[in-house]
Amino acid sequence: MDHDAPRPDPETFLSEANAEAGPDLPAGSAPGRLKIFLGASPGVGKTYAMLEEARADHGAGIDTVVALAETHGRAETAALLAHLEQLPRRIVTYRGRQISEMDLDGLLARHPRLALIDELAHTNVPGARHPKRWQDVEEVLAAGIDVYTTLNIQHIDSLNDVVARITGVRVQETVPDAILQRADEIRMIDLPAEDLIKRMREGKVYMPVEAGRALLNFFSKPNLTALRELALRTAASRVDADMLALNQGNGRLATQDRLMVCLDDPASAKALVRAGRRMTDRARIPWIVATVITPEIERRGPAAAGAMADALAVAERLGAEVQILRADRADVVDELLAAGRRHKASRLILGRRIGAGWWQRLLARIMPPLSERILEKAVDFEVTVLAPHPSPHPDAKRRRAGPWAGRSFWPRLWA
Repeated sequence: MDHDAPRPDPETFLSEANAEAGPDLPAGSAPGRLKIFLGASPGVGKTYAMLEEARADHGAGIDTVVALAETHGRAETAALLAHLEQLPRRIVTYRGRQISEMDLDGLLARHPRLALIDELAHTNVPGARHPKRWQDVEEVLAAGIDVYTTLNIQHIDSLNDVVARITGVRVQETVPDAILQRADEIRMIDLPAEDLIKRMREGKVYMPVEAGRALLNFFSKPNLTALRELALRTAASRVDADMLALNQGNGRLATQDRLMVCLDDPASAKALVRAGRRMTDRARIPWIVATVITPEIERRGPAAAGAMADALAVAERLGAEVQILRADRADVVDELLAAGRRHKASRLILGRRIGAGWWQRLLARIMPPLSERILEKAVDFEVTVLAPHPSPHPDAKRRRAGPWAGRSFWPRLWA
């Protein structure tokens, strides 16, 4: 490294980034720009902030339309909406109910310069052109319309396991991480946990009746604090990745880095894939997910095969290149390392199995786990070993332990 080289000027980076963005183009001549208002949880003010910024854009002469915004009965949010043009919603009959959805065709026909589309993770009513609202947004962007939208941190696909461990709630509606990478700007909407809890008690946070006690538990102070930290780190990692990409584009940090996630244990494979996605997001590098099929693995049965197939499907959805390797022998280390070198990976992500049973400790002495065997041979890789948390069925622990769960060994032997 040349220590005498002048320190890069931040203003230079900004001017270069603006030059890459290019001048404003008329609507329809290029894909639209996407801005995401990101929050740690419902109720932090994402929709209000989006409408406030859109009102300023409208005042500056930008053709702005509210394609869909949810006020949830908040008077201050409705007051902002009154100053903006709102697109009529499309009414759909589903199972005897009248449901209002965004009119995608009406928005494309109106073709404003800027469209506001709330709640990016929303699932559309069955029969709609796209199952998910983020797919609607992709079509709007492709038509050359800029989009403002809102998103909570728990709906990002690669953070699904992390949020489930924090809150105990598994979020079903998720948005692919590629949408965040597609975003031209992410604005973090932050609110301290104490203020959010106060807003909830005052009835200013939308609480659907069907959510019940689970959602109330979601709004505990420890949960909100952890989610807030996660959202701040996600926004900060986006800034770091943008700066890294800018440096690489200027030849300052030229590299051919690549990351490979090695899957071995079906129970934790999905969590390991999501962890790998988060790491590759921070580094902004391509990634591979690889597993090796051996006769021993095939003998584990259809449940293990199904779990591994689900993990590989998640990897493809998150943008990884999937490699399914085969080996006649039980030791898969050489196959994985050869695949890593073949694909020019410099980093390996491994999972460490967690088992406290005496037979598991004995087996580990006879046949060390994959992570230990790879660490011995992977002299030309940077290796990270994680202990992902598998997500067993809630009754799995009780079923494994049986009726003697929680009792010591000697009463069991006496019985």
